Amino acid sequence: MEKIIDLSKSVYHLVQEYPEVKEIMQELGFTDIAKPGMLNTAGRFMTLPKGAAMKGIPLDAVKDAFEKKGLQGAGVSRRRAL
Repeated sequence: MEKIIDLSKSVYHLVQEYPEVKEIMQELGFTDIAKPGMLNTAGRFMTLPKGAAMKGIPLDAVKDAFEKKGLQGAGVSRRRAL
């Protein structure tokens, strides 16, 4: 079964639904997600597209990394970062 993540959801909700999201994000350079409490604070309002824009990571690179791990992104166009 294909896993589809809604990129309009907060990082917190994505990690609750698919715990592997946290590890993939760390591999991409979102190191703050591993800090205690960060997921429960900023993660509740931050989305992957917003986080990618803040970190200067192309959204296509984020989507590609997720696709390599079996997660398909939905809810945000590949051409838009926000």
